[in-house]
Amino acid sequence: MMDNNMEVDGSAVDIGQLKNGDIDESLYSRQLYVLGHEAMKRMGSSHVLIAGMRGLGVEIAKNIALAGVKSLTLHDPEPAAISDLSSQFFLHPEDVGKPRADVTAPRVTELNAYTPISVHPSKSLTENLDDLRKYQVIVLTGCSLKDQLTISDFAHANGIFIVIADIYGLFGSIFTDFGKQFAIADPTGENPVGGIVADIDAEGLVSALDETRHGLEDGDFVTFSEIQGMTALNDSEPRKITVKGPYTFSIGDVSGFGAYERGGLYTQVKMPKVVDFQPFREQLQKPEILMSDFAKFDRPQQLHIGFQALHAFKDKHGHLPRPHNDADATQVLDLTKGLAGEGEDKVEIDEKLIRELSYQAQGDLSPMAAFFGGLAAQEVLKSVSGKFHPVVQWLYFDSVESLPSSVKRSEELCKPTGSRYDGQIAVFGTEFQEKLGNINQFLVGAGAIGCEMLKNWALIGLAAGPKGKINVADMDQIEKSNLNRQFLFRPKDVGKLKADCAAEAVQAMNPELKGKIVTLRDRVGPETEHIFNEEFWEGLDGVTNALDNVDARQYVDRRCVFFRKPLLDSGTLGTKGNAQVVLPRLTESYSSSQDPPEQSFPQCTLRSFPNKIEHTIAWAKEKFHQYFVGPPETVNLYISQSNYIEQTLKQSGNEIPTLESIRDFLVTKKPSSFDDCIVWARQQFEAEYNNAIQQLLYNFPKDSTTSSGAPFWSGPKRAPDPLKFDANNPAHLNFIKATANLHAFNYGIEGGDQVRRQHYLEVMDNMIIPEFAPSSGIKIQANDNEPDPNAQNGKSSFDDNDELEKLVSSLPPAKSLAGLKLQPVEFEKDDDTNHHIDFITAASNLRAQNYAIAEADRHKTKFIAGKIIPAIATTTALVTGLVVLELFKVIDGKDDIEQYKNGFVNLALPFFGFSEPIASPKGKYLSKEGEVSIDRLWDRFEVEDMTLREFIDHFSGKGLEVMMLSSGVSLLYASFYPPKKLKDRMGLKLSELVETISKKAIPEHQKNVIFEMTVEDQTEEDVEVPYVMLKLRK
Repeated sequence: MMDNNMEVDGSAVDIGQLKNGDIDESLYSRQLYVLGHEAMKRMGSSHVLIAGMRGLGVEIAKNIALAGVKSLTLHDPEPAAISDLSSQFFLHPEDVGKPRADVTAPRVTELNAYTPISVHPSKSLTENLDDLRKYQVIVLTGCSLKDQLTISDFAHANGIFIVIADIYGLFGSIFTDFGKQFAIADPTGENPVGGIVADIDAEGLVSALDETRHGLEDGDFVTFSEIQGMTALNDSEPRKITVKGPYTFSIGDVSGFGAYERGGLYTQVKMPKVVDFQPFREQLQKPEILMSDFAKFDRPQQLHIGFQALHAFKDKHGHLPRPHNDADATQVLDLTKGLAGEGEDKVEIDEKLIRELSYQAQGDLSPMAAFFGGLAAQEVLKSVSGKFHPVVQWLYFDSVESLPSSVKRSEELCKPTGSRYDGQIAVFGTEFQEKLGNINQFLVGAGAIGCEMLKNWALIGLAAGPKGKINVADMDQIEKSNLNRQFLFRPKDVGKLKADCAAEAVQAMNPELKGKIVTLRDRVGPETEHIFNEEFWEGLDGVTNALDNVDARQYVDRRCVFFRKPLLDSGTLGTKGNAQVVLPRLTESYSSSQDPPEQSFPQCTLRSFPNKIEHTIAWAKEKFHQYFVGPPETVNLYISQSNYIEQTLKQSGNEIPTLESIRDFLVTKKPSSFDDCIVWARQQFEAEYNNAIQQLLYNFPKDSTTSSGAPFWSGPKRAPDPLKFDANNPAHLNFIKATANLHAFNYGIEGGDQVRRQHYLEVMDNMIIPEFAPSSGIKIQANDNEPDPNAQNGKSSFDDNDELEKLVSSLPPAKSLAGLKLQPVEFEKDDDTNHHIDFITAASNLRAQNYAIAEADRHKTKFIAGKIIPAIATTTALVTGLVVLELFKVIDGKDDIEQYKNGFVNLALPFFGFSEPIASPKGKYLSKEGEVSIDRLWDRFEVEDMTLREFIDHFSGKGLEVMMLSSGVSLLYASFYPPKKLKDRMGLKLSELVETISKKAIPEHQKNVIFEMTVEDQTEEDVEVPYVMLKLRK
């Protein structure tokens, strides 16, 4: 992986794509869903310079290289020092003494073949300022205040954007200046909201249909379409709105527009916002500061002056204050006080805070570099793309709470030792460094968050000591789309296991981890509890989740609660990210709160009355299953299972459609060539987009009305029109191609990809498409409140014996089909050659044409149909930085919940929110000795294997009368059971009782059994008590 002679992978990639303005969607797909094509094209024409290649600089460079810009230039002629390895992940011990930028550039080049990397040649950026004119953005890290002023003055005067970022131990800052009249095309990045209009009154008050929340805010702009009556509103200039309630908003004066009749859609329009940035020199005196943590309201102003005091100290002495040196700290404090009294608003100084800043000034921490590296890189991308709102203009952040209290810190313990961890030892001291090295940590997931987490762990020396160990579990293989944000992987790794490649990469990053990382290729879940068993969990010091799957996160969370292990959980969604701390007996767990359920659409809407593209995409996904997944699976069951019809169908209540499907796929419509598949595809087109629509309009003509006299086709119901097949319409032919290829795949018929357009047309020209006549016997459900007229109503089709027997007799006997097996299609969104997304895009857009709904391109369809989680490297880096800052606290053993921080960020706004974790729920019961307090989440009763009688007596002694006892679904004891029933059970050991009642043996690897009980305490009232864990001696 990251050896000294790192090769530049990806040379086969067509760099010309970028020059032509195209974007490699297979690489950038997850990022495209965050930024969009336009923003990425603007980024692709930008030249960026980053000065300073220590931990913060390389973190920014990594994130920008992954995101993709026209060119990225690095500057840092200073020789690498051993302490740089605390946070500079692209440096190796043998690089010490070499110019940082020169050794870093080839390794950054590896990250993205579309982003050329070079080194700015001058010794100093200020020696020839005209050399800087070629850059759109300049990023300064680790620069002197004098150089910051010189370069920022030049940049502001010449329309060059500037970002200045610095970290000192657990303190950091960022400054931005994007010049006068900086236009933000999309301040939030949220999708525009829209909906159906129910009414617009004469005062301009708009009501949303069916009391649907409009989701707009004061000052938003909307446009209208399809309105009847006030037609002048249709496609007019965007109108500014005022929110009047959750379901209503005002668009102001509508006099002269006529009276509203019915119908219409409103759509939010993103309006550009213009911001005037002040130069750095002015902002230094009167800073405009964005708050990062409202619990530290008075801190940013102090740090603003304190950072200037550090610059002054360095100018005077040639170095930053020495770690934990009191004399240097006193000088920094005096300098700070001098600066505090000079401005218009005198700043109150917290001496302890400024001393701590001085103590840590030489500190260089990986998680702080990750936090500010993610933030600064996102600001660079904002400046060149106009996407999302920038930081205006300063932000300060610290994590002083991460300082350890379980070990000593002193000048002696924090002085440099000549080790790769000196940047961290300067902050925490050698004792805490040793503690970090002997941790046994479990990382679940080696994707985007997992890669960043392992990088941080390698740099901080987690588990690098004699007793240290890292377990990494991930069963997934690397795909091309991972390379854009999972920076430990390279093009040559595609197809390999993530856990293995990630472990190999970080061991190259920090060789002290060799032999310390165990990779596990199994999913962490109930089915692998024999692998991730009690012994495994008991040996852990902590667990970190790096998962994008809520079910998996909840499972790991439950295991952490059971084994009482601290859990650090985090997640990202585009520019949003969160970090949560779960601590035994202190906090609630990840599962204590839940996200709202996923949006689902009524079946009636999907089947007959779609009104937005999400409906047609959901319908197309159902068709994908109905065409290419369900029938082949059913056919395979028919062939492989004896008595399939009698045993399986009798229970489904859906026999006739299933048998018809088997008949079609095995007899009447079974293809023998690819041409037959083309014919079948053309028949499906006719059935779905012409015949079904004609039938719907026969049942509900366009002029039909409801029982109340209102037009039937109004509000959410859009009247459709049948489609006539047109081979010159790309969506029509794309549907035929994708459908034919997928049908051929079911039967193992090859050669579809070689068939040319002309051949498709010739096959279809030879077909006779029968005229369709609607049937009066077909019923269609008008809305979801009505019963489905086509439902079976519990009646089995077996009652219709004649039709059933006829169908069964038309099927070839299963025995005669021995050896035949159809191939059901397994949906895979990221393979652009498999026709899956092509089918869903074409099928959805044809239905959209039926209903005059705006179509979605392939990219948007893939996003919705594939339920893709948008992702970008900047958010991932920042969030993992927050997690590692909390990890320091967990390892320190802090038991004060107020010292911990759950974090939520949205880099688009930008917004930062921190709060102390919610405490775990507490309860109490009255025992014979008095009131007993319990933690309802973390506490439990633990018992040895005893008889049921002994168990009941044991809890009676605690003042708890057991009324019911169960394990899993087995009720083992109830006080209302008759004595005869209890007689046999009372003498059984609990383990025997569980096996007897459940009729299942306890698995060999299982070392405990969980019991739930209902009890009354001394008040003779039911009380909620923890579960009981039976410890088995094996």
